[in-house]
Amino acid sequence: MDFLREIEGKRAHDPIFNDSGRSFIPGPVIVGAGPSGLATAACLKEKGIVSVILERSNCLASLWQRNTYDRLCLHLPKQFCELPLMPFPYHFPTYPSKQQFIQYLEAYADRFDIRPRFNETVARAEYDHKLGFWRVKTGTTEYMCRWLIVATGENAEAVVPEIKGKREFGGQIFHTSSYRSGDVYRGKRVLVVGCGNSGMEVCLDLCNHNARPSLVVRDSVHILPRQMLGKSTFGLSMWLLKWLPIRLVDRLLLLVSWFMLGDTSKFGLDRPKLGPLELKNLSGKTPVLDVGTLAKIKSGDIKICPGIKQLKRHAVEFVDGRTENFDAIIFATGYKSNVPFWLKERDMFSEEDGLPRRPFPNGWKGRCGLYAVGFTKRGLLGASMDARRISEDIERCWKVDAKRLTSKP
Repeated sequence: MDFLREIEGKRAHDPIFNDSGRSFIPGPVIVGAGPSGLATAACLKEKGIVSVILERSNCLASLWQRNTYDRLCLHLPKQFCELPLMPFPYHFPTYPSKQQFIQYLEAYADRFDIRPRFNETVARAEYDHKLGFWRVKTGTTEYMCRWLIVATGENAEAVVPEIKGKREFGGQIFHTSSYRSGDVYRGKRVLVVGCGNSGMEVCLDLCNHNARPSLVVRDSVHILPRQMLGKSTFGLSMWLLKWLPIRLVDRLLLLVSWFMLGDTSKFGLDRPKLGPLELKNLSGKTPVLDVGTLAKIKSGDIKICPGIKQLKRHAVEFVDGRTENFDAIIFATGYKSNVPFWLKERDMFSEEDGLPRRPFPNGWKGRCGLYAVGFTKRGLLGASMDARRISEDIERCWKVDAKRLTSKP
């Protein structure tokens, strides 16, 4: 574009931009080469806007490639997980596997010629009000750009709680981000802490490899069948919400779940007072979509335990006074955002949890060309919505700049 050449020409002799350790980016800089970053780059590319993606690891979608267990499949049907502008291959199953999803992402990057700059960890990013640009610093380069897109997501860093006696335990203690398969735990007693989708699936995987898992359940949890009435539970929910209020949809979901799964409270799995969809909207807490774990709990193959009081030598003391021996402890305690550690901005992102202060659907845009993608607590579907909004907003700014610069005499 002619106006881009004009911008480069004007800055070629500016000492601020003409520095060997500094790189001026005419388009947006995207931090993070996961699905959110790729989706945004593709939407921008479709509008003729080239972006630069900075990725701290040496591969795209590093969370999926390096920090997920082998048996993982998408929890929602593929039509709700596809990124903008490119559907999943027709021959992929309804719930693609981890390997298939990675293949899809790699094909997506190839199709839109997205080439992230790997091994580029952003140490600091802040807006320079004097210059009117974002200064994004990595270990070797300072990138300067008008638009900064935060795509590091809600799951950037593993959360491992501090528990009394952790050093005394003596056995393995690790987060699910390091778990791959239950094969190495055959015959061993393993305690899984956390009853979300990951904790439930890890327990099932351990059972399938003849381990002896127990599951710590500290809070109430909604467990729903993955399929209802011949349709995916998520798809059915989305369809019902078009016609019915959320509380009525919740009642219908819980009624069908009761008929299909029974009373989960009999097995130590109490349900929250709020319905699954209302709770998701208010807190972001996702219901568990059962893929076979509940049957193992009912049969006694997976034992339910209360909260942990403290750890002892190869043993765990629970809050109810019981003490049991274990060979390993796996924390399925989720992830957190790392945005406050590198983004020096206080208006858009909370310093406490690293998430946008404004709730969905208004958390994608901040001030001075700052954007967020993948922080909606609505998975890949929410990230795709953000990506489209961001690309449309930057395109408007892009066209205004082009008109202003090319109209000057």
